[in-house]
Amino acid sequence: METTRHFVATVYVVSDGAVALHEHSKLDMWLPAGGHIDRDELPHEAALRETREELGLDVELIAPQQDIESETVRSIPQPQHFLLEDINVDANGDVGHQHIDFIFYGRADSRDIEPGPGEQPAEDWEWFAADELQAQADQFPADVVEVGQRAIEAVREA
Repeated sequence: METTRHFVATVYVVSDGAVALHEHSKLDMWLPAGGHIDRDELPHEAALRETREELGLDVELIAPQQDIESETVRSIPQPQHFLLEDINVDANGDVGHQHIDFIFYGRADSRDIEPGPGEQPAEDWEWFAADELQAQADQFPADVVEVGQRAIEAVREA
């Protein structure tokens, strides 16, 4: 079976020492904001767009950016992580769909979540501090706990 791969961007949004997660309605797991990268969209642009759409928040990305520039190139914000995610696995263990995920960390000045039209409602989102992620680790995918804690720390140090 051929594996279909899509490019996506995810943002672990941090405000006042906590990260925003929601129980994704289609995937039935707790996840941060994110989604597919549109045609001709850069990964960091998709990350900012998805955060605006899903949370109604404008964030500052905590993303390294090199200073390499010339008449033909420019540096863009780098994700904190690249992850390959299995999205649907059949009974035989064959993977039919994967996401190549550009993971960013973002700082928000507010915890006031106001999703755009067609997005999951604000009540579906919760803010979790690092110790809460650890205490409730059985509710979340292990990578969400680890990356969520790293995002909180990175935003605190930035």
